[in-house]
Amino acid sequence: MKDSIVIIPTYNEIENIEAIIKAIFSLEKTFDILVVDDNSPDLTALKVKELQMEFPDQLHLLVREEKSGLGTAYIHGFRWSLNKDYDYVFEMDADFSHDPKDLIRLYNACHLEGADMSIGSRYVEGVNVVNWPMSRVLLSYMASKYVRLITRMKIHDTTAGFICYKRKVLESFNLDKVSFTGYAFQIEMKFKAYCRKFIIKEIPVIFTDRARGESKLSSGIISEAIFGVISMKCKSIFKRKN
Repeated sequence: MKDSIVIIPTYNEIENIEAIIKAIFSLEKTFDILVVDDNSPDLTALKVKELQMEFPDQLHLLVREEKSGLGTAYIHGFRWSLNKDYDYVFEMDADFSHDPKDLIRLYNACHLEGADMSIGSRYVEGVNVVNWPMSRVLLSYMASKYVRLITRMKIHDTTAGFICYKRKVLESFNLDKVSFTGYAFQIEMKFKAYCRKFIIKEIPVIFTDRARGESKLSSGIISEAIFGVISMKCKSIFKRKN
């Protein structure tokens, strides 16, 4: 059944992009792919265009003029996907930190098990992270704990970026009013779904740090998450009172 699209945002992922695309297309379930590339200097988009010759009906590409943030890349992809009538829209990294085989598990959670949104969770069953330094594991784990404390969401991995959305979840959001572009974008999308009482299910996955290419995580992105969560929660309380 061709009902699913995997959005992969890229910036300088030439070392990973061909392998991740072919891994997804080798799965027993059919997934289309939309690559949203921020005009990568390493010519990631050119490699995708070459692969479109091999996968003309399944592989799609949007190229933006400059690097404009993870959140805006996904929103760009969400709008495109909703216009194309996909029922399930996925978020996924290009660097194999998310195992392509887990796409089927996320799909089944929504398609067969009644979830509106499924999350590939590193922390729902302990800590399932491979090849990260302990300092980064602690930062990520404590960030999710902090977000859970502030927002009261019953989600263990609040910063996860491996997600399946049912179409109706994304249609319920005003995508023009998504506030954050970096690390906090993932938190905000979960919080919006939580506030709308959608059924959210966490699927345990093993997160493996990239073997090739460079991480995009920065101190500015982390700061956005820390201070943005408080602002987001306060706005939701104010909105309820009004």
